[in-house]
Formats: sequence, structure tokens, C-alpha cells
Amino acid sequence: MGNVNSKKYVLVLDAGTTSVRAILYNREGKVCSMAQKETMQFYPEPGWVEQDPQEMLSALLGVIMEALTRIRATTDDVAAIGVANQRETTIVWNKNTGEPVYNAIVWQCRRTSDLADELVKKGLEEPIRKKTGLRVDAYFSATKVKWILDNVEGARQAADNGDLLFGTVDTWIVYNLTAGKVHITDYSNASRTMLFNINTLEWDNDILKELDIPMSMLPEVKESSEIYGYLEYEQLGGKDKVPIASVIGDQQASLFGQQCFDEGDAKITYGTGCFILMNTDERIVFSNNGLVTTIAWGIDGKVKYALEGSIFVAGAAIQWLRDSMHLLDDSFDSEYLAMKSTDSGGCYVVPAFTGLGAPHWDQYARGTIVGITRGTTKSHIVRATLEAIAYQVVDVTHAMMEDSGLDLTHIQVDGGASSNDFLMQFQADMLEKIVRRPGDVEATAMGAAYLAGLATGFWTDISEIRALKSEARHFEPSMDKDERNKLYKGWNKAVKYSYSWAKDDDE
Repeated sequence: MGNVNSKKYVLVLDAGTTSVRAILYNREGKVCSMAQKETMQFYPEPGWVEQDPQEMLSALLGVIMEALTRIRATTDDVAAIGVANQRETTIVWNKNTGEPVYNAIVWQCRRTSDLADELVKKGLEEPIRKKTGLRVDAYFSATKVKWILDNVEGARQAADNGDLLFGTVDTWIVYNLTAGKVHITDYSNASRTMLFNINTLEWDNDILKELDIPMSMLPEVKESSEIYGYLEYEQLGGKDKVPIASVIGDQQASLFGQQCFDEGDAKITYGTGCFILMNTDERIVFSNNGLVTTIAWGIDGKVKYALEGSIFVAGAAIQWLRDSMHLLDDSFDSEYLAMKSTDSGGCYVVPAFTGLGAPHWDQYARGTIVGITRGTTKSHIVRATLEAIAYQVVDVTHAMMEDSGLDLTHIQVDGGASSNDFLMQFQADMLEKIVRRPGDVEATAMGAAYLAGLATGFWTDISEIRALKSEARHFEPSMDKDERNKLYKGWNKAVKYSYSWAKDDDE
């Protein structure tokens, strides 16, 4: 590795649910180049969601080369690589061939709902929650690993022989970028597997035994900001070794990128799903309201925790309006259409396409539209869909404040849908909080950049990073209290109609 002071950029690889990106940041924390490519999702059966791990990797290599080429840079200009990733998505591969034994099972996939139900029936929900901070749910990695071992021909035997490796998307990326030399994950990603004890900071033998998952498959757990290994991809080769110096789950990355470094700091990311995280510092707060407890990051020998509420469908609801319902030509049209109506005409959309997350946790809930009259228009449906995103955030935020005993004076926002001014104003109104939107809404990549830069001396400390913060706009609540209460009461009524819809009537 050359002198870090001569390096111009930190390179972030952001492997999301529907696309991958490579972003180059300079010392001022500004984006100098970015390349993005959409990745395919497969739906072999209702409720199943998969991706091709090799396609993901190929797309990543393509965007790295594109981002560098756009500004005539090479890897010799890169001080460090950081990785931010979609979490829980599960990949199992053969360590001798490097080939996945099955497609990646995506976090949204519900195929293991029955497995999760079996664990609950065995009375294991509370013991697992106390160890992992998570509810027993098909959302997390544990049941997905078991499904692969139980259903892919030869997988169980290969795992017992010590030939298979498991990883979330971060682990898969680092393993391949280091030519199979490094099999690691970080605390933030490990805490999303439902296999990791967040109290002892170790993989949990009891859970592994219950699910019949060999310990030999699991990656070594590291801090979120340290040098794990070096880039060894000939197509990307330069003279200098480039360190891979941060790995962090995308939602924790945006918490760090939004500079929520202190207890009580919170952020909302409006991506495919919507994720609300509150920093609880070194305090583990277990929820009584359906939230999960997660590790925010590990840095400088300290682990910080967070409370998290996961909303499965946010930006995906806008995509649904565009791609499935054909009510929009472009996602950006949603703001214009929503504002064509002064309200949603009493219509509510509950976008529970893959079940409901926090605080409802109903994996059998399904989407519904209620309150339709003959006067309901396209703009009412679009507006009601955007409002549903905000209502779900209110559900989670109320639970979060109750669990933590902390009030929120304001909340940071990021992600694609945070650029929608109608949604942000409605969010501020329904939360009764100031909503702050940064100059760069891609806080996920920024968080991974900060952590990689800190590990390599590209940035010296947190105070240097604090100086890089910028705010583009904030939204203050202005709605009448009676109107707010009336709207929220209607939402609470509507959401109940989606409960248990996918269950058989005799269950």
C-alpha cells in the first residue's frame, strides 16, 4: 500500500437489494464518481425472492471499473475500500470451487415462515430474542441457511464435511475480492443472522445446534472499521495493494453516515424497505413493542447498539405503482400526483406485500386498499400509498421512544424516497418532529466511506468527519393536531384489515 496521504479517494461498494453501486469519495466527503447497475431478482414461487450471487459480483466489478474510468482514476488512487450491503440475504458456497450451491436467498423471502413458526412452537422465541436481539422470523439469515442445507442436494453432506461456507452479501464480496483468502463479517451483519449472541459477541452454539448448522461454515466476526485484507482482482490491479477496510450492514452504515454517533440519535432510510434506527450507545435495549435490538457497529474496541424498526415495503410501493399498477410513468411523478389532491379522499393503502414488519410482525399480512368510493381517483391512490410509508414510520417511532425512554427532537432522513418533498412534509406532520434531509441522501455509502477512511488514516478521527456534515433542507410539522389524530386513527383501522390474510381460514 502506498502512502495514504497521496491517495485521492475512498471507494465504496454498495450492494443493495435491487442494484449495486461503486462510489468514489474525496477527503471533503464529496462524491467524485458513481456507477450503478440494477441486479435481477427471481421469484420461483409466491413469497420466494432470490438473486444470483455471481451476477451480483460481476455487476460490482463492472461498476468499479466504470466509476474509476469516468474520472480517469485507477486503484492506485484509492486509499481504502468500504463495503455496505443489504443484510440477512444468505449465500452458501463451496470453499473448494468458490461456487454457490444455490441462489442467494434474499431478506424479503418468506419461504422459511414455517421453520420460524416451528421454533416459536418449541418455546424458543424468547431465549433467541434475549441472545440475538431479534424476533424469530423468516426475515433473518438463520432459517435460510437451514433451508439450503435441508433442500439442496448434497449440501448437508458437504457442510458436515467442512466444505461449505456461509456468508451474508458482505462476506461473499470480501471473500471474492480477496481471492478466497478472507472469510469475515462484521458485528453489524453478524447481528442480523439470528445466529449471533449480541451479549457475548460470539456465534451461539445452542442456536446452531437447534438448526443443525455447522460452526465451520461461519465467517470470523470483525469490527466494522479495520483492514481485513487486500484487493486481489487482476482486472482491477494497480501497483499498490488496496486495503478492504470497512464492512457494515446498509442500515447501520446510514446511521453512521448520518453522523448519529450519540445516544438517542436516530435516522430513517427510505429505500426498498424503510428502516428506522436509534443509537442506544453501549446499552442493549430490548424492545417490548416489536422492535429488534441490533449492533450498530464495532470500532476502536467498542461495540455500539441500536434499536431498529424494519418496514418491509417503502420505495417498493412506489415501484409497484409504476411497474405493476401503471399509475406512474416515473417514480418522481408520485409527488406531483399526490399533490393534485388535497387529501387521499378517505382511502388508505396498506402495502403489506410480504407481510408486516415492526411493530406488527405479521408474516401472513398482505396488502390491502380500503375506503374506496366512486370518487376515488388515481391521485388518491398514489397519495395514500405515499402516506402509508409515513404512517408505518410513525408506528415504529412511537414504539422506539417508549422502549428507549428517549425523546426525539428531530430525525435524520436519507434514501431515494427522502427526495420526495410531499412525503417528507407529511412525515414531519405525522411525527410532530423536525425532519432533516442532508445534502447527500446516499448516507449508506457515506457511512461505509467514513469507516474505511478511519481505518486507514484517510480521515484522522470522528471530529474531522463531523466537520463534513451538510444539511440541504428540513421540514417542520405544520398540521393541525385534530387532523393528525383523525388520519392516524384511520390508518390504525385500515392496517388491521391486512392481518393474517395469507393464513388458511381454518388455521
